[in-house]
Amino acid sequence: MVRTRFCDVFGVEHPIVQGGMQWVGRAELVSAVANAGGLGFITALTQPTPEDLAKEIARCRDMTDKPFGVNLTILPSITPPPYAEYRDVIVESEVPVVETAGANPADHLPAFHEGGVKVLHKCTSVRHAVKAQALGVDGISIDGFECAGHPGEDDIPGLVLIPAAAKEITIPMIASGGFADARGLVAALALGADGVNMGTRFLATVEAPVHDNVKRRLVEASERDTDLIFRPLRNTSRVARNAVSEQVVSILDAGGKFEDVRELVAGARGRQVYEVGDPDLGIWTAGMVQGLIHDIPTVADLIERIVTEAHALIKSRLAGVLAS
Repeated sequence: MVRTRFCDVFGVEHPIVQGGMQWVGRAELVSAVANAGGLGFITALTQPTPEDLAKEIARCRDMTDKPFGVNLTILPSITPPPYAEYRDVIVESEVPVVETAGANPADHLPAFHEGGVKVLHKCTSVRHAVKAQALGVDGISIDGFECAGHPGEDDIPGLVLIPAAAKEITIPMIASGGFADARGLVAALALGADGVNMGTRFLATVEAPVHDNVKRRLVEASERDTDLIFRPLRNTSRVARNAVSEQVVSILDAGGKFEDVRELVAGARGRQVYEVGDPDLGIWTAGMVQGLIHDIPTVADLIERIVTEAHALIKSRLAGVLAS
């Protein structure tokens, strides 16, 4: 058993989190994580409307009696989603935890806390983590440069970012980006985190609601098979390397504008990758950690393996290097 203050504050058995993933954070995966003792997050904006989110939360409750959360990622947009309505559904559904990401969550914190919802805020820099802590969030997820999706623009890897944040953060903090196994969990704890958040690793599990071809691609890929798109636009995103991502990088590096790649990066094409199983159909996110993924286990087997091996690492291998 590996138990930290994160487990105590957020009411879970193991300090292992499945963060929000667009098109992937659905009841099948989230309930499996919850049943295995971790903390899973339904991705709110995967659901077309707030009403659909309410139905997905209810569907997840039919699959587990353990705590789970909802991810609400707040991003700038010409026509933004009705964030307040999604927030209200989370509160009214009595979901115990929300993972916020993207923009500052200050406007939503009072409603969440009044509704008894704990807030885990995802950050890519120490300064943003410190600000979120000052605002009153209940936990921090600190996201290193290795991660899938948006790593920020500072390019600080977890080996530096995690202890730098741990020095400033007094509330529970989990480490995100580059985690797939027991070694990562033990390393995160040693660096000052209270647990780990995994996305890409959970994508390659039996219960992940994506095509098997995508899961097999993750097993086959190495840590070098990702691309950073949108770098010239200062909106960097790490995605699985394929023909589309390479085209996007080439266009933008040559001075192209977002309008020149809009159709290539359309979310509908990325969703098709997961549904149809053609990894080259569109843009889809994957972290460098895919180089550490070698199988497609059930969620329960994965979490049990991580916890058991982490306990053994701490008690045997690490204890064995201590001089008497």
